[in-house]
Amino acid sequence: MVSVLGTPNAEGFLFRSATVDDMSFVITLWKACHLLRPWNDPADDIRFCLQSPASELLLAVKGDQIVGSIMMGNDGHRGWVYYLGVSPAWRRGGIARALMAQAEQWMCERGVPKMHAMIRRDNLEVRSFYIALGYADDDVLVVEKFLNGQSKT
Repeated sequence: MVSVLGTPNAEGFLFRSATVDDMSFVITLWKACHLLRPWNDPADDIRFCLQSPASELLLAVKGDQIVGSIMMGNDGHRGWVYYLGVSPAWRRGGIARALMAQAEQWMCERGVPKMHAMIRRDNLEVRSFYIALGYADDDVLVVEKFLNGQSKT
């Protein structure tokens, strides 16, 4: 069951927007979920998200513990989700599904007609999760160029 932001759902989870005070806890969660890559500074990603009106970092909280997160943003035409992660101790309990439902609701409220998620090619478990939620493979190849002088090598 999905909750309205700030209202606990039937399982007692609260969904709320992240603040800068949550940064170290969120980064710890992302490390535990193996979401970090050396070429992305998670603190920069969080700061950028929190400063943009077109993005949000949503947290799933149980008591005083952050147990899940999802970062979302949109360009007015398509929405993207990033950093969907659930603490290993809390997996398989519907938290990721509930976070995705919150993200879809967030997009709908902004009139965004479709959502995308980038999944690493070898992450078959996560791909199956998205397919179970009704997402489908697209005929798009993502290309990238680092503008800050960094690279993956």
